[in-house]
Formats: sequence, C-alpha cells, structure tokens
Amino acid sequence: MEADFVIIGSGSAGSALAYRLSESGEHTVLVLEYGGSDWGPFIQMPGALSYPMNMKRYDWGFESDSEPHLGGRRLHCPRGKVLGGSSSINGMVYVRGHARDFDHWAENGATGWGYANVAPYFDRMESWHPGPHGGDPDWRGTDGPLHVTRGKRANPLYTAFVEAGVQAGFERTHDYNGEQQEGFGPMEQTVWKGRRWSAANAYLRPALKRENCNLVSCLARKVIVEHGRATGVEIQRGKKIETIRARREVIVAASSINSPKLLMHSGIGPAAHLAEHGIDVVADRPGVGRNLQDHLELYIQQASSQPITLYRYWNVPSKAAIGAQWLFSKTGIGSSNQFESAAFVRSRAGVDYPDIQFHFLPLAVRYDGKVAAEGHGFQAHVGPMRSVSRGRIALKSSDPTDAPSILFNYMSDETDWRDFRHCIRLAREVFAQEAFSAFRGKAIQPTDDVQSDDDLDSFIRHNVESAYHPCGTCRIGAADDPMAVVDPECRVIGIDGLRVADSSIFLRIPNGNLNGPSIMVGEKASDHILGKTALPASNREPWINPRWRESDR
Repeated sequence: MEADFVIIGSGSAGSALAYRLSESGEHTVLVLEYGGSDWGPFIQMPGALSYPMNMKRYDWGFESDSEPHLGGRRLHCPRGKVLGGSSSINGMVYVRGHARDFDHWAENGATGWGYANVAPYFDRMESWHPGPHGGDPDWRGTDGPLHVTRGKRANPLYTAFVEAGVQAGFERTHDYNGEQQEGFGPMEQTVWKGRRWSAANAYLRPALKRENCNLVSCLARKVIVEHGRATGVEIQRGKKIETIRARREVIVAASSINSPKLLMHSGIGPAAHLAEHGIDVVADRPGVGRNLQDHLELYIQQASSQPITLYRYWNVPSKAAIGAQWLFSKTGIGSSNQFESAAFVRSRAGVDYPDIQFHFLPLAVRYDGKVAAEGHGFQAHVGPMRSVSRGRIALKSSDPTDAPSILFNYMSDETDWRDFRHCIRLAREVFAQEAFSAFRGKAIQPTDDVQSDDDLDSFIRHNVESAYHPCGTCRIGAADDPMAVVDPECRVIGIDGLRVADSSIFLRIPNGNLNGPSIMVGEKASDHILGKTALPASNREPWINPRWRESDR
C-alpha cells in the first residue's frame, strides 16, 4: 500500500485535507483511521449529542492525570475514535475565533496565519445559511463543503438570554462569526437538513467517492523516517504490523492528544523523554507535547418558574417520539443541538476583545447529559477564553497502543481563579435582568449562599469541567524557534516530507469552539502541501468596542 499523500486521522482537519489533496485527481491519497463508521442516530441526530462522546465505540476515552489545582480530580477528555474524528462527537457549535486570535499567531512566529490570511479559508470552507436572524453576508462563505446554520430559537428563553445581556449593558451581535464577535446573539451550528454536518459528511465522503482517495482502517503506530525524511507509516491491523509508503508526504492530523504522541513514538520530541522510554531520537524537538491548552467552563443553573424548558421531553415516551420524528423527517427537537443563543464578552476594562464565552441551554442538566438537574431549569455554560495555564502530553510507555499521560495543569495561575469568579458573578447578573423575570426561579448551582471568593473558589474547584477544546501540543512557529514543532507551512522542523495539520498546531487557543479553526487548518495546509499560491488576503477589519479601554461593556 502506498500513495502520494498519507493522512493520519479522519477528523476535522484530516477530512478537509483528504478532500483538497484529492480534488484535482492528480494525486493519490490514503486516509488512516482507527475508528469505525459514523452511521447511526446517536451521531447523526444533533439532539443526541451527549451520547457519542460518552460511548467507548466512538471515543478514545482519554482522561487527564490528577489535576493538582482541582483537588486531584481527573477530567474526561473525549476525542473522536470514528470517521470524522471529534467532529462526529462534538456539540456542533461553529465558531471561527476572533480576528485578533490569529493576528496573535502571526505576531508570534506563525507568519502568514494572521486574520487577513486565514479569513479567505474560512470563507472557502463555509456554506452559510443565516435563517431569519440576520448576519454579515459580506463576511461569510456561501458555497463551501461545510454547511453552517442556526436553530429556530423558538423557545422564549433563547430571546430572554440575549435581551438580558443587552439589559446588563452588553452589546447585541447578529453574527459573532462576522464583523462583530462581541455581544449576545444567535449561536451557529454545523447542522444541515436536520443532520450533524461533521467533517466526514462535509469533506470525507465526497473525497472517498473519488478513485484517487481511499480509507484504511488501522492503528497508526509511528511515522517511518529514513535519512531525515518521512517515507511512510507503520500501522497495525489486528495483530499484523504493516507499512504504508508515502511517495510525497505524511500528514499527521490525529488530534492534539494523538498527534504529539505519534510524533514521540516516531522519535520526534524531547530527547530526554524519548530516551526514558527507549525510543531512538530522530529529531530533538522539545516542544512536542508541550503548550497544551484547553477551555474550562462552569454550568450556572437556574430553575424555571414556567414549564417551557427541554425538561418536558426528559422522559422515555418523549425521547422515543423525538427520535422517531427525527428518524423519519429529520425535523423536530432532535434536529438541533439546542445551543441556539450565545455571547462573547470582555471581562474588564483594558481587554480589547472578548475573553469570556457563554453557551445558553434551556435545560438544567448534569455535565454528561444523562440526568436533568431538578425539574425545569436553564443554564449558561461560561468560562474564560485565554487562560495562561499550560499543560503537556507525555508518553507512559514505548507501546503505541497505550494512552498517553495528559496533564492540563488547569487553574495553575491566580488569574484563572479571578476570571472564573467574575464569570460566575457575571452569569448571575445576566440571569437577574428583567428579561428573565417571567421565567426565573431559584438558583440551582451555585446556590445563592455561595458568595465569598473562598466559597466561589471551592465551587469552581469541584465543578469546573473541560469544554473539550484541547490544542497547542505541536505548536506552529518560526523555523528557528526551539519550542516550535512545525513551521508556518506546517512542516515538522528538522524532518522532510512530514507535516502536522490539526488543532495541535495552534499557537494560542482561539475564542470559542475549535471545530471551525481545525477545519480551516486543514484547508490552508492543503494549499501549502500542494505548493499553491495562498488565497488573496482579506482587507476586512473586525469591530473592536470603542469603549474597551474604559469599560467591559
């Protein structure tokens, strides 16, 4: 088995790479994926989103090490083990990230990855359908593979959340993926005609219909490097170990957890760490596995005084009816992820662009989505966007089938605690506005008696959870940056014929959910790999709040 390009991973970036690298018909492409089929209602029905990320069939089942600043808690870290990767088990929320996020990348060594450079790739990948809620059509793509839609927002709580934010003095935005991210407004989702529009549906299936693109079900054990050049991949199928040859390049797109792990098993990583496990060093890259980042969030829950929340469907007959309606017509409650209102705001004066994100849900539910909190309620998921805490991925052994050691080092900086306390108080302020008066019952969590900094810190320590946005572990940067893993064309520094293209290359975590930026990386990397001229830079200037120096709103 051999091909011009061998892509490891069929996730958000890997699927986009498969689509673009095979598009001309001139090159052969093999996609290596360990997981199985994504067919089935738990994945394809948007309303069932809490199920696949908790199913061993679809999830690698990673867990963090004991987190020292969270009382030793081990946090769940789901990654997709299925066609489409994590785009097949995620919450389907679509966020591009803020323009300033990408400008920060460019300013710190990722030349050519500023907002002006990446915006055309976001445009190229999108087919945007705003519905009746407005937006910024001049800032959005209209004929890409990735359909982006909005929910119907029929529940009055969605409107109440946005109006409460405006009443609290914050901005209103009609399109946080357009000119103005800052503010309260409708949330966007990768759902199309009632189905999850994963990277597998958008990119991989069309690619696999071409004769020059094929899928291999296997475990990638390591990249084979000969005389400083990647020439193939060692794979395992059952108990049989084989080699797949790459005539031109190997592209690692295996996730921010598995990509650094794979590089280290291939001899590319911190030399001393590799030596600990008896792995021959091919390239000493100390940045491999470092710079691990994530978003943390809390569920701020309020009881609803009116029986209008999704709790009315929280019973077996209703769930069966919803499933049947979706199965036969792809409509109804099951056709949305239910995240239909959102907000991006700034935490304080002097912060020039949003650093807090809200997801709003008209249901108060436990984190794994299995148990409603206590009757009718609603909740805001809230957390800071740019924590300074950094963690790492490390090997536990030289066995490629072993899970890696994952330490996020969450909440290791005092600013994290300050920012989370502010997030709780801010969510309470929004829920206290007039717009919620007709719906507001008692506080479910945190309860009203949790007020002091110490009490809030205790609540945070016991209840904060990952938003499942790990990234940064094969950081992009200048070729002479000792901690960079890939250069601005996604080439692994020090090895020919090898690239990494997925969320692991993020220099710093962008605002919001990471599926969109991960697909963008696959889109942009494909042009670098094919030697194409980059798409013309955008001259659009994002809106920055004119009061940012004086106020948080």
